[in-house]
Amino acid sequence: MTRGNTVTDAAPCALAVDIGGTKLAAALVGADGEVLRRAETPTPPAPAGQGALVAGALVELAVRVAGPARPAAVGIACAGPLDLAAGTASPVNIPAWRAFPLRDALATAFPDAACVLVGDAIAAAVGEYWRGAGQDARSLLGIVVSTGIGGGFVLDGRAFAGPTGNAGHIGHVPTDLEPVPCACGATGCVEALASGPSMVRWATAQGWRATRPGAQADAKALAEDARGGHAVALAAFDRAADALACGIVSAAALADLDLVVVGGGVAAAGPVLFEPLRAHIERRASLDFVRRVRAVPGVLGRDAGLIGAARCALLAEAPVSVHVASPA
Repeated sequence: MTRGNTVTDAAPCALAVDIGGTKLAAALVGADGEVLRRAETPTPPAPAGQGALVAGALVELAVRVAGPARPAAVGIACAGPLDLAAGTASPVNIPAWRAFPLRDALATAFPDAACVLVGDAIAAAVGEYWRGAGQDARSLLGIVVSTGIGGGFVLDGRAFAGPTGNAGHIGHVPTDLEPVPCACGATGCVEALASGPSMVRWATAQGWRATRPGAQADAKALAEDARGGHAVALAAFDRAADALACGIVSAAALADLDLVVVGGGVAAAGPVLFEPLRAHIERRASLDFVRRVRAVPGVLGRDAGLIGAARCALLAEAPVSVHVASPA
């Protein structure tokens, strides 16, 4: 296999897609985890019942990225809830997809490839475990903090998604902080307090306005102001970090974790998120085995989910419990 934009027919590779509420990404990934070619496009807005609009954009992107290559497998990373058995997706952040036959849409476009559907945060966890910040861990939780919050487990070297594909859904773990309504219908969920839009809504309600002229009032601007010492922006990150800590401590108590790898756009804020996050984990964790969990930023950035989805696809199995570590 040569690098750059050329892929030989002889070398196995996977086509990976990563589907989010704001962007669709696709990449051709080698068996060694190297991203050979990638592209992304905004997720088209589509009302309920118009799922074909989003699917059409996704398939068009995937076909363009694949080019003349014939991928051995297609890995599909998508926000949940999912139904792995049916191959359907009902992501909270894509209202147009409710029980949408996502796996079939890609299988139709790539009939000669095995198509594997996996939760986007589980894919990111697998990517970081295989080729990123989690390579030295035995058991980890990967968290994606962006427009929503997702999570995925790798336990004893195996990606664990549960029977339906939704294990690790930390964004909808309730906290003991505030009864803020969540998009899932519950109140006080981690996502309702710690997602990027949730943080911005809270900060705006406290009087925050982006200080840089022309900047949009979004999570990136909020992080910029927090790094500059803006009191409300710092408070927004502290509040979000406490909510994340609630979920992390609960997950560590249940799954005996070594490591939590945090990725997604909000994680790019750096110390203004991770310093209060580590402090709140230490404050909330009481048991010794829970206190040993470490929270670190992901290192693969926007490629984590693509690399993890490719890994799962090349193994040709949906990760209900799939060994994802490289052979010794």
